[in-house]
Amino acid sequence: MSENHSQNRAPAARRGPAGGRGPMGGGRGPMGGGGMMGPVEKPKSFKGTMKKLIRYCKKDLPVIVVALVAAIAGTLLQILGPDQLKNLTNEIAKGLPQMLQGKPVMGAIDLNAVGSIAWVLVFFYASAMLLNFTQSYIMATVTQIISKRMRTDIADKINRLPLKYFDSTSHGDILSRVTNDVDAIGQTLNQSVATLVTSVTMLVGSLVMMFINSWILALTAIGTSILGFVLMMLIMTKSQKYFTQQQNALGAINGHIEEVYTGHNVVKVYNGSREARGTFENINGQLYVSAWKSQFLSGLMMPLMTFVGNLGYVAVCVVGAVLAMNGVITFGVIVAFMMYVRLFTQPLSQIAQAFNNLQRTAAAGERVLGFLDEKELSDESDKKLCLSKVNGDVEFQHVKFGYDPDKTIIHDFSAKVKAGQKVAIVGPTGAGKTTIVNLVMRFYELDGGRILLDGTPINDLPRKNVHEQFGMVLQDTWLFEGTIRDNIAYGKPDVTDEQVIAASKAVGLHHFIRTLPGGYDTVLNAQASLSEGQKQLITIARAMIQNAPLLILDEATSSVDTRTERIVQRAMDKLTEGRTSFVIAHRLSTIKNADLILVMRDGDIVESGTHAELLKNGGFYADLYNSQFEQVA
Repeated sequence: MSENHSQNRAPAARRGPAGGRGPMGGGRGPMGGGGMMGPVEKPKSFKGTMKKLIRYCKKDLPVIVVALVAAIAGTLLQILGPDQLKNLTNEIAKGLPQMLQGKPVMGAIDLNAVGSIAWVLVFFYASAMLLNFTQSYIMATVTQIISKRMRTDIADKINRLPLKYFDSTSHGDILSRVTNDVDAIGQTLNQSVATLVTSVTMLVGSLVMMFINSWILALTAIGTSILGFVLMMLIMTKSQKYFTQQQNALGAINGHIEEVYTGHNVVKVYNGSREARGTFENINGQLYVSAWKSQFLSGLMMPLMTFVGNLGYVAVCVVGAVLAMNGVITFGVIVAFMMYVRLFTQPLSQIAQAFNNLQRTAAAGERVLGFLDEKELSDESDKKLCLSKVNGDVEFQHVKFGYDPDKTIIHDFSAKVKAGQKVAIVGPTGAGKTTIVNLVMRFYELDGGRILLDGTPINDLPRKNVHEQFGMVLQDTWLFEGTIRDNIAYGKPDVTDEQVIAASKAVGLHHFIRTLPGGYDTVLNAQASLSEGQKQLITIARAMIQNAPLLILDEATSSVDTRTERIVQRAMDKLTEGRTSFVIAHRLSTIKNADLILVMRDGDIVESGTHAELLKNGGFYADLYNSQFEQVA
């Protein structure tokens, strides 16, 4: 199949202005009118989304657990540090009275004990550093593996989704899920998960150590921190919805920008810049509000917890001084508590920040996992029947179809096409011409009836096998960033240079390519200036290379000038020799030599025959044909 869903010069995920109806275009889409932002998705269960993310990362959980265990071990060593510092301080404090009496330092302070404690501290802190480095290295690696797999799964999912999904979803929004949402999930895995685990460990561990050293000072520190806990929980409950709105608005603004940018010429011609800008400002305003609120609320955490920490220092110093004066605790306990207060209050702000990131991740996870859970095309692994040598007989038996279940477009379509025939499908806009071609290629499933290829119902064949039987040239060209040779030989890696050149000569493109500095190796990108006609000729050469037994031609000469049209028409005649071809025609003068013309109106065939027969009958086709040559007085 030489033309895929996409129709413009862009990778698979990008195409023209959103709103095309299926791979052959010609229909509606929710973003087609102006790209207004759709309804904001309601935030779902935070707990449910996180469970889904954990299940998605199931195969990586053992490695993540190892990293978290290393982080916990490193944190515990840091928690034991202040206790050793207490012992060190007490050893020094023992010698202070003797030093005040004039005794030498060597005799007053047990330097061996001080040295032993110092080496224990070095061991604790060095080991903690190595364990934290190990945790960071593992999480950074696992994060990229998961992000890569998630992007790959989204790309694979796109190929398994029915085309009707893309009829109702902005392509920019899908791109936002691949980029912004996956990045948000990756950043949280890399930073917030480990931070959350270490912070909780630090909080609990320092709390235990404080109670071991002095329950009075421990209660003092906890009392000053309760205010921080209460405010943190209030902020977290308020901020979740804003993170969800932020991610949804980000997807909507990406969709609008992609839509307007790809249709930039149309926007300019119809003076739609003001309306497009108004739509952008509307979505951008929603993004501003949701982002400001979410970031403002999350930004309150750090100054709030800093205040709580400073308040804790003051309370511990005052209460500790009273206890030390009364001989309840030693001076070393106060020194240790000064560090434990920091270790106790610092995790509070880190936990709050981690939860904020987890809330953003939950919003991103809803979008990514929701996309991965979308209903896919039916499984065809059980279909073993494949056609290898196709003659090209096609039969439509009472075909019925509608893009929406409650709106039928094709009511009762029946027709027989013999192998090698050139069949033109004509009719007014909305008659169902493009839809018939979409159905014969199994881009959509029938609501009723059958389509047979060489006597075999196409529903009994794998979609890939059906697509292999068709070459396609559309009215809208699709080229990707690559060489001219690669674009012509798209999907056929075994094509020789001689075949590429022969196809280019057949469509009259060879001379133009030879004039380019790189010839067939010229890269088609934003700097390569090709006319619409030249792009169309490349897609026609691509169809020739495909060498499929059936062809789809959708007004393939509409983008070329009159002289080039003659060249292309001769190439098309040669291309259709011995092949069954379906030609969707708007200029009826181009299908005079068709073997069979099917005239459609309102989803049904109203006439059929050759050009001469239909003109002789003087029916609907004759009216269509003659209307193209009426002269305005």
